[in-house]
Amino acid sequence: MRCVIAGGTGQVGRILDRALTAAGHEVTVLTRSPARNREVYWDAVTTGPWTRVLHGSDVVINLAGRSVSCRYTDANLRTMMDSRVRSAEVIGEAVAACARPPAVWLQMSTATVYAHRYDAPHDEATGVIGGREDGVPGYWAYSVLIARNWERAQEAADTPHTRKVALRSAMVMSPDRGGVFDWLLWMARLGVGGPVAGGAQYVSWIHDRDFVRAVEFLAAREDLSGPVNLAAPEPLPQREFMRELRGAWGRRPGLPATAWMAELGAFALRTDTELLLKSRRVVPGRLREAGFDFRHPRWPRAAADLVRRVRAARTA
Repeated sequence: MRCVIAGGTGQVGRILDRALTAAGHEVTVLTRSPARNREVYWDAVTTGPWTRVLHGSDVVINLAGRSVSCRYTDANLRTMMDSRVRSAEVIGEAVAACARPPAVWLQMSTATVYAHRYDAPHDEATGVIGGREDGVPGYWAYSVLIARNWERAQEAADTPHTRKVALRSAMVMSPDRGGVFDWLLWMARLGVGGPVAGGAQYVSWIHDRDFVRAVEFLAAREDLSGPVNLAAPEPLPQREFMRELRGAWGRRPGLPATAWMAELGAFALRTDTELLLKSRRVVPGRLREAGFDFRHPRWPRAAADLVRRVRAARTA
């Protein structure tokens, strides 16, 4: 399979590049800073010579966009919006101009598109799109708007010969340095990874190897298009999520934190409390209906596997 990964040098891109290459697929990465033979320059804004790599490819996977691990200032939110929407638009322009366009376009999206809720899970058929919840910070609605506009840019692209799938992904858990799991494990190891603001908010997640397998599955399934949730089937409250992670590392205590304490910590880490406080209770309705088999459906065993891989990498 010939794969093009746009924005492929971020954490998720590296996961996919590594796994797809190891599986024998031919992978080309579009990046602003090419450093290897398989990397091609693009600016994620304009078409150019990079568009040639799309001709005759089997799948293009667009992951481009400013990282959400930042303070949610007006300027950063606008950059998140612009970088995601424009990169999707320019992929659409390039695919539309291809003489032999990719068979499928997998466009990264996010589970953040769904509403903050505790009472029921969101699948693609019955899930509630967020942005109008009561009792949450007003700027959370802008995160939903980013996700919706991201998906609309793909939907609006005139690519009749290319199947389009929007990957509404939960947090991808991998042992790589600098990723979300690395950050959460750091908290657990310090003993500060206890309940945040009570810990009732749900955490949706997906193991990195299931994420890769889901991408391969969706690339192959010609009958699937539109939004697809990429999340393990059993999201769990944050207090349970962190308890299982602490247990996997062998450290049971975890100091709780109030919302204002979380705000101070997020400020120190130059990130935002939405990532900690929003309840993302998302389940993979369409994947399961299509017969996808999760290898890591439950967090306790997934956490144990990730911890084992972290330790193995540090002793290698």
